Amino acid sequence: MKIRVQQVREISLLVIFAIVILIFNTQITNYLSARTFNRISGVVALITVVAVGQTLVVLTRNIDLSVSSIVGFTAYFLGRQLSIFDDMNPYLAVTLAMSVGAAFGLINGLIVSYGRVPSIVVTLGTLALYRGFLVEYSGSTSIATRELPDWIKELPRVNLFSIGEIEMRVLPFIAIVVVIIFQLILSYTRFGRQLYAVGSSPEAAKMAGIPSGRLVTIAFIISGALSGLGGFIYLSRIGTITVVAAQGLELQVVAAVVVGGVNIFGGSGTIFGALIGAALIGTIEQSLIRVRINEFWKDALLGIFILASVTTDGVLLTRVRVWWAKMRQRQQSDYTRSGEGQS
Repeated sequence: MKIRVQQVREISLLVIFAIVILIFNTQITNYLSARTFNRISGVVALITVVAVGQTLVVLTRNIDLSVSSIVGFTAYFLGRQLSIFDDMNPYLAVTLAMSVGAAFGLINGLIVSYGRVPSIVVTLGTLALYRGFLVEYSGSTSIATRELPDWIKELPRVNLFSIGEIEMRVLPFIAIVVVIIFQLILSYTRFGRQLYAVGSSPEAAKMAGIPSGRLVTIAFIISGALSGLGGFIYLSRIGTITVVAAQGLELQVVAAVVVGGVNIFGGSGTIFGALIGAALIGTIEQSLIRVRINEFWKDALLGIFILASVTTDGVLLTRVRVWWAKMRQRQQSDYTRSGEGQS
């Protein structure tokens, strides 16, 4: 059985995740409980859904920093529509949120792909622009929980099934479905293979006839649509939406992606890795809140995780990949010599 470098990274993350849980269990009373799982799973669901879209963008050697503003705007926009049309079908509400997010993603994608502007510059600008749209649209007023229909307020507590004392609620289930769908897309479709090709070598992909501009645009559209879905999740979890809704989420999402082993320079990584990264980031964030750590140190810790992960990808994993390639080449040479000896 062959183990890929990416699998080694994911296994190591699971070990780190287990260690983190054990550490917090010594600091927080009744930490290992169904209540803790339910509290953390809602946050992880939001980070995971947005991180899946971010993964597709990062695989193409780009980044989307505007995701938090897209989540905030769609959460407010959807909340306003539901306060007016309280009989709106839930599936229509999800579609509306994802459509608004996809429109913002399309703007990002077109400017990056066809305007030839670096994605970090574009999305840093749209991060502020989309937040400005929210301030203008809201008139600096808030959406109150009491204005929302009952079904969306009760959604985070809806239980699909239980395993012992642990309940599988709707929001984490949505995140798991999104992870499975896009992991299958990356692993078994031409679109997924082309995303990896564009990120690995844009020049080689262009020579192979891969439409890089269109693929990057689609990646940004999907990122925007999943951020819109994140806006729906945020609205159902929080209820009260202000103009600063989801502010700072982009840091958590980027941390989840790079900690999860998605190479910030493109071309490698998995959705499953991003899921583990999101679970780790969400768990640490919520646990630090419970131990009442200073907000500054919480954000600083996320920054440390990002720096450590990028350094690991740039130094350690590169050496591991070189060693791995040499081992495979040596095995191939031994196999060739053994074949010649038999002949």
